[in-house]
Amino acid sequence: MSTRLAEVPEEILAVNLVDTKAYLENDMGAYWRRLRDEHPLYWHEPVGETPGFWVVSRYAEVMKLYRDDKRLTSEKGNVLVTLLAGGDSAAGQMMAVTDGKRHKDLRNVMLRAFSPRALAKVNELVRANTRDLLARTIRKGTGDFVKDVASVIPLTTIGNLLGVPPADNAELLELTKASLSSDEPDQAPEEAWVARNEILLYFSDLVAERRANPQDDVLTTLTQSEVDGEPLSDQDIVFNCYSLILGGDETSRLTMVETIYTLTRELEQWRRLRAGEVDLETATEEFLRWASPAMNFGRRALVDFEVAGGQVKADDIVTLWNVSANRDERVFERPDVLDLSRSPNKHVTFGYGPHFCLGAFLARVELREMLDALRSFTTGFELTGEPRRIHSNLMQGMSYLPVRFTPDEAGLAGEGR
Repeated sequence: MSTRLAEVPEEILAVNLVDTKAYLENDMGAYWRRLRDEHPLYWHEPVGETPGFWVVSRYAEVMKLYRDDKRLTSEKGNVLVTLLAGGDSAAGQMMAVTDGKRHKDLRNVMLRAFSPRALAKVNELVRANTRDLLARTIRKGTGDFVKDVASVIPLTTIGNLLGVPPADNAELLELTKASLSSDEPDQAPEEAWVARNEILLYFSDLVAERRANPQDDVLTTLTQSEVDGEPLSDQDIVFNCYSLILGGDETSRLTMVETIYTLTRELEQWRRLRAGEVDLETATEEFLRWASPAMNFGRRALVDFEVAGGQVKADDIVTLWNVSANRDERVFERPDVLDLSRSPNKHVTFGYGPHFCLGAFLARVELREMLDALRSFTTGFELTGEPRRIHSNLMQGMSYLPVRFTPDEAGLAGEGR
């Protein structure tokens, strides 16, 4: 191990990264700085029946290990809940927990499904939906930004691409939220398990419907796709739709909410954005870095190897912490300062390497269009109550954000509504 327990200060040992409450009860910024500086490869001791695991916190090592599919595998899980449970039942079928040739073949199928023709409609659709939704929300004046805006845009976008009937969006949103996080501190693990299975059952029914009645959507494309001359099975499609709906919703939704919350506190950055002094693309990348909604991903070691001055053994769990890497002082100048003109900004919010997030394009489009609509339709906004943060050891963000908007009447009038 790179760090013997005797050398680790009590304030580090006291933080249990498996416990969802730890992220709300501790100064995690200070925790990650301490790990990056002193314990870049840290062994997190077992807790009860939960096995121990390695914590990798520096940007350089996180990037290096994301690229490494020879010494590390995703097929025994890629998030804490499945890694600590011993594996993922979707391994070899869901792209996120599949490696090697099978992963490459599945990714190629997905890339064809998300072809330029399919995505050509996305920009226009997202822009229209976002501007309409934000214009109505800002005119209303007050509300919960999570419910009114951030929960609607991402799921509508990925749902339309997949072919999910709009009437089912609200049900799917509740399931996706429950599968990865909770509004309550002590949600039973069984509730998340039930939510994940409900999503799988939902897509099982939708796959059967598309096989019988093809339509112009990604789901139909998948039912007509092959790997090595063999059609994708229903289970292949269901698992990957599950992955797409979760990935397509969580990152965008949580980043949008964090963006609004942050701008109520960073008034100079809001002024710069609204005045057009910062580019929308650089602002989008900075908010993605700043929010880092997916805190970590993980792998299992296939062989013994050295990293960050320590020794990882075959079959060890290795966790890669985006939330720390995106604040690494070795890479980002003044990383704890929001700078909407930050460039370069090579954050790892979408991961890196073979498993780079397939939904990165959608997330960027959605966030960029939200920022553009904000600066066009409102002169400012403020919190009207206490936000509510989610409980999760995977995702970070808010489930409730009460906001009051001040309309920009000229901007709204120019929208023609």
